[in-house]
Amino acid sequence: MRTILVGVVWLCLGLFLDAMSLNGRRIDTTLDGEGIEAAIEGEKLLKRVRRGWMWNQFFLQEEYTGSDYQYIGKLQSDQDHGNGLVKYVLSGEGAGTIFVIDENNGDLHATRRLDREEKSFYILRATVVNKRTGQKLEPETEFTVKLHDINDNEPHFSKEVYTGSVPERSDIGTSVIQVTATDADDSMYGNSAKLVYSISQGHPYFSVDPNTGVIRTALGPGDMDREQREHYQVVIEAKDMAGQRGGLTGTTVVNITLTDVNDNPPRFTQSIYQFRVPESSKSGSPVGRIQATDRDIGRNAEMYFTIVSGDGMDMFDISADKDTQEGVITVSKPLDFEKKPSYTVEIQVQNTQVDPRFMSSGSKDMATVRIAVEDVDEPPLFDKASYLMEVKEDAAVGVAVGSVSAMDPDGARSMVKYSIDRRTDMDRVFNVHPGNGSVFLLRSLDREEAAWHNITVTATEYSKSNNPRQSSHVPVYIRLLDINDNAPTFATTYETFVCEKTKAGQRIQTVSAIDADEPSTGHKFFFSLAPEVPHRSNFTVRDNGDNTAGILTRRASYSRLHQSVYLVPVVITDGDYPMQSTTGTLTVRVCTCDREGNMELCNAEALSSSPGLSTGALIAILLCAIILLMIVVLFTALKRQRKQEPLIISKEDVRDNVVSYNDEGGGEEDTQAFDIGALRHPDAAAALEESAKQRRDIIPTDTLLYPPHRRPAPAASSLIMPPVSVASRDNGDVREFINQRVLENDCNPTAPPYDSLATYAYEGAGSVAESLSSLGSASSEAEQDYHYLSDWGPRFRKLADLYGAEDSDFS
Repeated sequence: MRTILVGVVWLCLGLFLDAMSLNGRRIDTTLDGEGIEAAIEGEKLLKRVRRGWMWNQFFLQEEYTGSDYQYIGKLQSDQDHGNGLVKYVLSGEGAGTIFVIDENNGDLHATRRLDREEKSFYILRATVVNKRTGQKLEPETEFTVKLHDINDNEPHFSKEVYTGSVPERSDIGTSVIQVTATDADDSMYGNSAKLVYSISQGHPYFSVDPNTGVIRTALGPGDMDREQREHYQVVIEAKDMAGQRGGLTGTTVVNITLTDVNDNPPRFTQSIYQFRVPESSKSGSPVGRIQATDRDIGRNAEMYFTIVSGDGMDMFDISADKDTQEGVITVSKPLDFEKKPSYTVEIQVQNTQVDPRFMSSGSKDMATVRIAVEDVDEPPLFDKASYLMEVKEDAAVGVAVGSVSAMDPDGARSMVKYSIDRRTDMDRVFNVHPGNGSVFLLRSLDREEAAWHNITVTATEYSKSNNPRQSSHVPVYIRLLDINDNAPTFATTYETFVCEKTKAGQRIQTVSAIDADEPSTGHKFFFSLAPEVPHRSNFTVRDNGDNTAGILTRRASYSRLHQSVYLVPVVITDGDYPMQSTTGTLTVRVCTCDREGNMELCNAEALSSSPGLSTGALIAILLCAIILLMIVVLFTALKRQRKQEPLIISKEDVRDNVVSYNDEGGGEEDTQAFDIGALRHPDAAAALEESAKQRRDIIPTDTLLYPPHRRPAPAASSLIMPPVSVASRDNGDVREFINQRVLENDCNPTAPPYDSLATYAYEGAGSVAESLSSLGSASSEAEQDYHYLSDWGPRFRKLADLYGAEDSDFS
């Protein structure tokens, strides 16, 4: 009862509040359920608190089309006593622009047309102030202006054009696609946004669900055939107001395509096909194409062809062209017009994938194909693809090795002649009879040089007028059969030694043999000592029976001083017929060995008898060559260091007219050159000094670095080299210069403690003509006497004649 009583109180309170809101007032309803229950129990104690003025919300219809401002409602406060001292103030969303209020009486108006779909409500605030003092008479109160919806928006589909598909031959009611439309009007107010779908175009093939917009097929499988009609255009309408009269309508277009199913078998375009093919066509050559059609498309139209019967099943193949879906007939085996001029085959076609709902596995089609073989002039045909012949290597010239045979496969049976392709027999070892194809020898054979001979025989077809027409080739492989015509020899060159102190019967070497022949049963070699060896020889041979033999000593000691080398002749015999043998000589050196039997020293005679140079000798030769090369490089470097840079390198220098003389010697014309024998034999040279004409261009005038009476300190020995390009009137002056340089080197405290090479070169004193430069001349225009140039030697005589001539001599 208490709960029911509380509910009744709440209901009465709500009705009272609604009544108060109609007068533009609102009471404080902050009491909760417990407060109301307490108020019921203590009704006499509660006292209502009156507020000055409050309101909740106003309602305004959207899309107002009147010319005046649209009246919304009136705000009124208890503080307004009608004396004109109260001023109503409005703020919030759109205040002053969209919404205005009469500040004197509180009338609220909308200034323009409003759209609920743009904004469905506005939140405003209002208060009352004293016009004179500006003081607020009421606290600011918030209220809402809501827009009432009208049906002013038509439905819109999410797409302007929809695209859907459904398999052909689908059952009635098969879903195709769903379309969806929306309405911007208020779905919570009336039926403005309640939509109903209908189909205006597309009957009787499709239908649409009025509530969900799902499009479905409306006809059965027999009427929805893609091969008859593939594309459909359906127009769907969406109407608001639940489809009632006066509602707004939106439309969309749906393009529906029927997808293909494999409901049609392939069919040949004709029942009989005829083709012609040359008999020379190779395997895989195309013969012709046959065509079959299928009303289906894509994978449902893919087909394959098979040859099911006929006399050409083994001669021809057929396959499907993936691009054109045509059957391509090809040759599978060589054709022969003379054997069979025509063939007939039955060809079957069917789809690669069969849909059991519409076709059975027997949905096939058959066609007959007749193929005529055309005769062509064919080359001769050998009875074998290749020939293998055998002949002994000792066969005589002219012996037949074998024969080849070819014939003209054509009906005319033309004459065939044989020949050898000489590019395969450059040495002309074989030949072939042109008439019967017999292959015979032209030269003797040797299996050890070439065990096989591969040649090519050509068969050429000749017409009745003896003109060559067609030819063919065949390989002939000739194997040479071995005969025992080579004697065995040692397998390698053996270097055998025996220790001076050994034991009798000691094995010092194991030998083996090789043979160029190849017997069918394998090699078998026998070893023995040569019969000419004395009975009591120093060594013996023991045959091991496995194609090897051991060389054994026959006494306990050998002396390398008495005999350093022994020659052991060994007879090697093969086991084939006719038997071949040879004698190989084994060289045994006598050496000094350690206790373990390792060689330590052999005689020089024995060492020199070994072929080739030892490793030590090669290393010594290489070191000598390197040392000589280093000496040459060092000498060249020292010689370059002695060369001085010329005063003027470029001949294009225009600072002065300087003539450069870079002649280092007179060569063959210089008969007055310095004689090196003058230094080696000074006494003999002194006698010829006055009679010989001396060069006057160099005079040695050098001072000594050390006094001649100074005693030389011991130092490394020096090799005295003769001076280079030294010319002097007095040989004693040259000797004094060289002796002084030797003394300087011997007294040098920093000289190396080993033998060194010192070169002493004396260039002589300066020229008597002093400098040839014109830089120091007073004037280049003055006349000069050049006759003194003739005193400088034969080299300057021509220069003296040139400059000493008068100007009139050249006029």
